[in-house]
Amino acid sequence: MIKQIAIAFVSSLVLQPVTAQTNRRISLTTDHTELVFSVDPKGKLFQSYLGSRLIGNNDLPQGRHEAYVPAGTNNLFEPAVSVTHADGNPSLELLFSSLSVDSVVSGITAYTITLKDPQYPFEVLLHIDCYKKDDIFKSWTEIRHKEKGPVILNNFASSMLHFDARKYWLTNFHGDWAEEAKMKDNELTSGIKILDTKLGTRADMYQSPFFFMSLNEPSTETHGELIAGTLAWTGNFRFAFEVDEHNSLRVVTGMNTYASQYKLQPDQSFITPGFLFTYSNTGRGTASRNFHHWANKWGVLNGDVPRTILLNNWEATGFDFNEEKLTNLFDDTKKLGADLFLLDDGWFANKYPRNNDETSLGDWEENSTKLPHGIGYLVKTAAAKGVKFGIWVEPEMVNPKSELYEKHPDWILKLPNREEDYFRNQLVLDLLNPKVQDFVFGVLDNMLTANPDIAYIKWDCNRMITNGWSPYLKDNQSALYIDYVRSLYKVLGRLRSKYRDVPIMLCSGGGGRVDYGALPYFTEFWPSDNTDAFERVFIQWGYSYFFPSFTVACHVTSWGKQSLKYRTDVAMMGRLGYDINVDKFKPEELVFSQQAVANYRRLYPVISHGDLYRLISPYEENRAVLMYVNGVKDKAVVFSYNLHTRYGESFPNVRLEGLDAAKQYKVEEINTADGKASHWKENGKVFTGDYLMKVGLPVSGRSELSSMVLELTGV
Repeated sequence: MIKQIAIAFVSSLVLQPVTAQTNRRISLTTDHTELVFSVDPKGKLFQSYLGSRLIGNNDLPQGRHEAYVPAGTNNLFEPAVSVTHADGNPSLELLFSSLSVDSVVSGITAYTITLKDPQYPFEVLLHIDCYKKDDIFKSWTEIRHKEKGPVILNNFASSMLHFDARKYWLTNFHGDWAEEAKMKDNELTSGIKILDTKLGTRADMYQSPFFFMSLNEPSTETHGELIAGTLAWTGNFRFAFEVDEHNSLRVVTGMNTYASQYKLQPDQSFITPGFLFTYSNTGRGTASRNFHHWANKWGVLNGDVPRTILLNNWEATGFDFNEEKLTNLFDDTKKLGADLFLLDDGWFANKYPRNNDETSLGDWEENSTKLPHGIGYLVKTAAAKGVKFGIWVEPEMVNPKSELYEKHPDWILKLPNREEDYFRNQLVLDLLNPKVQDFVFGVLDNMLTANPDIAYIKWDCNRMITNGWSPYLKDNQSALYIDYVRSLYKVLGRLRSKYRDVPIMLCSGGGGRVDYGALPYFTEFWPSDNTDAFERVFIQWGYSYFFPSFTVACHVTSWGKQSLKYRTDVAMMGRLGYDINVDKFKPEELVFSQQAVANYRRLYPVISHGDLYRLISPYEENRAVLMYVNGVKDKAVVFSYNLHTRYGESFPNVRLEGLDAAKQYKVEEINTADGKASHWKENGKVFTGDYLMKVGLPVSGRSELSSMVLELTGV
């Protein structure tokens, strides 16, 4: 069961509607954090507090910020919700009606605050799940009504939060293909700052759906007060940060309303995606670890199952391969020590063979020239050689040069009376059409039914939505962007109900889709097509703030001019894999890689589920240093990467973090370039945790694009 999707709201406590004399306090808590609402005598809901958990029964002031502000009456700033009623009235008033609290799921307390309009049969339910040990809040809304006709929803935020501080700093993550998750800090001043996307399927290509918002002063890894937030939605999002004339900040987060006025029929519910956030007054590292702990259990499919070390064929073959080439690569997979061979693009279609990226998407049968014996032969041959087999698909897309396009032109998102607009020579299927949903599900279902030993899927999505128009929706086109994502979730839900444990990589031309709306169906994601190890330090650094290392697929490739050791050390920061021609390795390179795979496999528990401490940021120095520490603090791994250092540049010791000051640790360098004993002067020595955290270690040499990996073991 995907835990964060299926939470039953069985009320264990229900508070009745407030009266004119009522001034009620509603306190939502995790182990270390508290969010407090108050209901005034008129019945309006206010946010009174968000911060560290309060001790004792404090008499908090009500505050002056309405918790979920509607549009159309006296609100002068960004609203959380805006509607046009069935009678044309564009206003909304929301008064507290009831509170329900549920603790059925262990570790989660689920609150539902119901707000109602006093003049219309219209209500908004504010759902907030509190993940106690992880200090994570998940906020979403449910909108419903019983009016005589449809209501138009113009705005529908998942969350609205309010802050009063001297100053505010926003840290957002942005980029493009091959330059994802670049981190940028800016001060917020009077007015509004919008982070959003209108790309539809490949929504995260330019803006990533996660941020830090720091109060009073810029936050660092270990210092500062902030919230970290992200939206669990695989589509258009919108984050609004508005500073008003009193220097108060409201943060409004949710789906993007661009081209998405939603027609809500009576007795139907409109449910927004969850906005996940955490509070920290000890810097970004604490917030990041909160998200990692939460994701291990709640945010990603099978977080406790070890990930697969794979070898991809793309760099070795591209589109040019046959059965013999592939089966030889099975031998390389085994020789390397990897678990699985992944067959990438180019294996399908016959009328229009997939020999380049201009044809064939939609025609998902094996190409009889390249694979005369079919996928089943590859699966069995791989197994006979001691490796598992995985395969690439892009089932939401279609090429105009394909049999699917010829047979079903009505299955494609494209504007009538306009020229087709191509990106990467392809178009998007109309996933809102149930027949298309069946087709996309069938692509995977047919393959896995015929070949039940397929052990891995790479699900790609290389195109955003442009010229979007759904033949299925007809005169309801404003539902396109929202219902596309909901349709995708339907397909993924069907797939996971039948194939619960098959690992699937979430890919979108790199990091165009990375969010906790999709990750409950996937086991990992592909952060970037850029595998240059220098660039990957920054890309992986950015994603690491919100996503644990076992979800970030990092491959050793030939892209970049760094040493094989450097490329391998960088890839070991996440889920290690390979996309390289192993057959061209020198003997010493093969031995090194075999040792690195063995080291990674041995250290996987601490790298994948240990607490991450970022020690030196690549945004601040010409190096990056980070470490993982396991829960009992008797094992740690340190990664140090020099960047493009200057001539003669030297670095001081790096103080480690997260260790037990009273314990002693043996420090050993691993992944040495020549496979022999380390020449590092501190190798094999024993230090107290106190020494390592106060004095530190010399982990960075002077050479540019050099790296070091240290293993710390409690003795």
